[in-house]
Amino acid sequence: MDNLNPHAELLIKAQVILTQNQDREVLEHAGLAVGQGLILDIGDWEAVSLRHPGAKVLDLGRSMLLPGLVNAHTHAPMTLFRGAGEDMLLMDWLTQRIWPLERELTPELIHLGALLACAEMIRFGTRAFLDGYMHEEEVGRAADTTGLRAVLGEGFFRFPSPLFPTAQAAWDRVEFLRERFAGHPRIGLSYCPHTVYTTDPEDLAESYALARKHGLIWQTHCSENAAEIESCLSLYGKRPLALLAEMDLLGPGTVLHHCVDLTQAEMALLAETRTGVVHCPESNMKLGCGQAPVRALLKAGVAPALGTDGAASNNNLNLFGEMRRAALLQKVASLDPTALPAQTALDMATRHGAAVLALPGDQGLVPNAPADLIALDLTFPNLMPLHNPVSQAVYAACGQEVRLNMVDGRILYRDGCYLTLDYPGLSAEVRQAQTWVKNRLPV
Repeated sequence: MDNLNPHAELLIKAQVILTQNQDREVLEHAGLAVGQGLILDIGDWEAVSLRHPGAKVLDLGRSMLLPGLVNAHTHAPMTLFRGAGEDMLLMDWLTQRIWPLERELTPELIHLGALLACAEMIRFGTRAFLDGYMHEEEVGRAADTTGLRAVLGEGFFRFPSPLFPTAQAAWDRVEFLRERFAGHPRIGLSYCPHTVYTTDPEDLAESYALARKHGLIWQTHCSENAAEIESCLSLYGKRPLALLAEMDLLGPGTVLHHCVDLTQAEMALLAETRTGVVHCPESNMKLGCGQAPVRALLKAGVAPALGTDGAASNNNLNLFGEMRRAALLQKVASLDPTALPAQTALDMATRHGAAVLALPGDQGLVPNAPADLIALDLTFPNLMPLHNPVSQAVYAACGQEVRLNMVDGRILYRDGCYLTLDYPGLSAEVRQAQTWVKNRLPV
């Protein structure tokens, strides 16, 4: 095979393709050609099929193709804690449920939780995720096995901690991960301080300098709720973003999660510095943190991505739900039905997320982009009739309609079957882990 002119290995035919390209073209009765993990061609089905004779054909019939979604903030192994701490204030949830459970987690359990998260994300159309947790080599192993793209973040906070006695121990762990996944085509690394108020300023600065040195993402929770703002003001006399700005920690490559409590000046600063922002509407709603000013961020020039947060605070990893909630929240907050249109919500889950994570494929389904795509089954009653494909994907789809998930040209899921993991075996192991969690919850 000529590597400069790869031949199509597979032709995919569908009723509709949401390209998410620069012009947001919607193609009907269309197809695309896949070869060597890339999209080689896309357009009218007859024309594409004539240009690539001899390739295998996958006719999806009444289906809609679109780019795979990007979950720009999650804690994958926390699937094991789904339902373990419900209807609690954020700090009570952390101190009385989550942190006590996390102190007893083993690498084996973390790997199991990560596999379950990957299975869930694959099933609901995710192609890539930005993670933040501990023993992230186990999350990387799960992503490697299942075929997803991932950016790993080894979480740390004020030292000494249960995981790291010193800052150097945390930096050594990230270096180990860099060596472990060096050259991996789908797995990247990040530095991941927990928050401004749980991490000492010198460690924020040092981790940021290391991230810039190695060309890695630097991610942290920021301005998640009023209590966080108050803690930061009490400790440093400054709001979280003011402190980050003073320390010169904003800019491309910095990713801030949540950003619920922002001033107009802070939004302008985020836009000016081109800092990444991730909106997590369902987690923010469930924990009573409030709603991020996404419409105002967009007007300021920020392009927020979407994340689910962990399954312990959501309680799912379904980005279709996040798209819908993101759009509806801005409409009700502003009493304006034109706030955050469906197209913008879809951009947040695709193009914006890919840009924030510096992933390939941030320009949509176009030639030479990675073949990272999903298909929705348009025979589902909630997706008929199809007057507006973008609207259907954002407001009508719930994720169960995903019938195909392909990453890097490899099919991970198709019509109810996982092709990269043993789901029945995984389910049995998760049921055993349920007992482990239950035995450690307060009576």
